[in-house]
Amino acid sequence: MGLRGYALLYLLFLYAPVILLPLFAFNDSAIIAFPLSGFTTAAFTQLWETPALHAAVWNSLKVGVAAALISTALGIFAARAAARSRFPAKRPIMGLIMAPLVLPEIIIAVALLIVLVQLGMPLSLWTVALGHVLICTPFAVAILSSAFLALDQSLEEASLDLGESRAGTFFRVTLPLVAPGIVASLLISFTLSLDEFIIAFFLTGSDATLPVYIWSQLRFTSKLPSVMALGFLLLLFSLLLLIAAEWFRRRARRGVDSEGWL
Repeated sequence: MGLRGYALLYLLFLYAPVILLPLFAFNDSAIIAFPLSGFTTAAFTQLWETPALHAAVWNSLKVGVAAALISTALGIFAARAAARSRFPAKRPIMGLIMAPLVLPEIIIAVALLIVLVQLGMPLSLWTVALGHVLICTPFAVAILSSAFLALDQSLEEASLDLGESRAGTFFRVTLPLVAPGIVASLLISFTLSLDEFIIAFFLTGSDATLPVYIWSQLRFTSKLPSVMALGFLLLLFSLLLLIAAEWFRRRARRGVDSEGWL
């Protein structure tokens, strides 16, 4: 009973801001405090009338799609090598790939900024996408590794025995069977990129991503209701993506059943 109570208190403390977010998103006041002034949807209407917000959303979508595709492609090759191949220094190499999981993002952001400046690359959405690829790839590798490990290797061997080449087996047999893991990796990577702020703040140029735009609006009290409304919409969107990603990840982890389907 004590452990259950502790777990409930911990969850309440962790998700209290999430519970309060929709309350203040519909509050008819620019002051974030109780008691609530009234119910209104004016903040949501204002979101549709802000061109700068629309540009930031479009920038984040472009960066998120690029980061998800590139990190998932890199994750496929790395996870495949980790699950099926033996090569020198395998553990240290995989450890370096997974290192961004434990490194503080601000350290990664500052290091990337220094490297890009030294190389003479102008800061833009592409530099933000490259930074997001660096932090999303370890998540893609972790998700896809479980998908490749759950795959029955005899299916690939049967394809090779029937005369298919290794490349053909990979594209016609392996990839379709690990497709749920690929979709989960894409969704997780896109969600991470969409919500990431620190690297985007350091590496963005004149085109701000959505988190950077939200940070810029927090300096103005009159913008707080629209920020709360936008945060509520982002919360719902992120939850939907994470639920979908978890569903696909579990499908990939279950592996192949008796009928040959994931």
